[in-house]
Amino acid sequence: MDVEIIELGPDRLPAVVDLCRRALDLPEDSAEAAAIVDTLAVRAAADRPVLPLGAVRGGELLGVLLGSVSQRDPRHGHVDLLAVAPEVRRQGIGRALLAEAERRLAGLGAGELLLVGNPPHYAWPGIDVRYTPAVCAALRLGYQQDRTAWNMTADLAEGSAALRSTEAAERRLADAGVTVRRAERGDLPALAAFARTTFGGAWDSELAGSLDRPEGGAHLAERDGEILGFAAYGSTRPSWFGPMGTAPAAEGSGIGGVLLRRCLRDQAATGLNTAQIGWVGPVPFYANAAGARIERVFFLYRKALTGQE
Repeated sequence: MDVEIIELGPDRLPAVVDLCRRALDLPEDSAEAAAIVDTLAVRAAADRPVLPLGAVRGGELLGVLLGSVSQRDPRHGHVDLLAVAPEVRRQGIGRALLAEAERRLAGLGAGELLLVGNPPHYAWPGIDVRYTPAVCAALRLGYQQDRTAWNMTADLAEGSAALRSTEAAERRLADAGVTVRRAERGDLPALAAFARTTFGGAWDSELAGSLDRPEGGAHLAERDGEILGFAAYGSTRPSWFGPMGTAPAAEGSGIGGVLLRRCLRDQAATGLNTAQIGWVGPVPFYANAAGARIERVFFLYRKALTGQE
């Protein structure tokens, strides 16, 4: 195979975006290729080691792999994106990129490689089951499936459950002393602290991305200056909703549904027909609050790198 595996520099990002637009077979992924690449190659690099690999022949980019080291556990390496130009598939390019990623991530201390989204900057939870060749390749190369995840889709058409009015619920909350409003950039420190202390995890970057990007935003609920819940959208890509969270003491108050639908109305106002709720946990909540349905299903894989040099 006369293909060279190289580390990609920032000057190659436009070519990476173009390749992903052609190589990502699902229209929703192809349409947001630029946002996906920016999330994985630019924003992620501010928080963790990122590995941008390309397969080139005669200077032409034929394949790309974006990998990273887990922020939470540096013993875990991740493959965040693997794409090969349609005209050169089945020539071993994906296998070569993955082998190089395994070698380099092992050199950075990873003992295991995950074909799993690496929060807080990820494109998908794992491999969408509709990318059948990718599923087959993962199994052929020794990766073991250990989990399943899913996204839910909210219909943003006029009259949909996702766009139901929140006015009455907001009046009830106001009567209880709860204010619901749009979050501003100055709210970020308090939002990040609330998310960390209440839920753990690392949502700081996702919240910052939502508030920084023109296609993103967030809403919050507070009482006497104390945050009771938040919801954000647009951090990973324009059509994605999340993260969100409500303080345990405020559960059942209706805050979550109000914040969710306020965000979905914002997304609908940009012209989106649907919104993706990523890596969903409480399926019944989103189904009841916004009429969302499970639509994208992902297989998550892992492989031990013991013995890699």
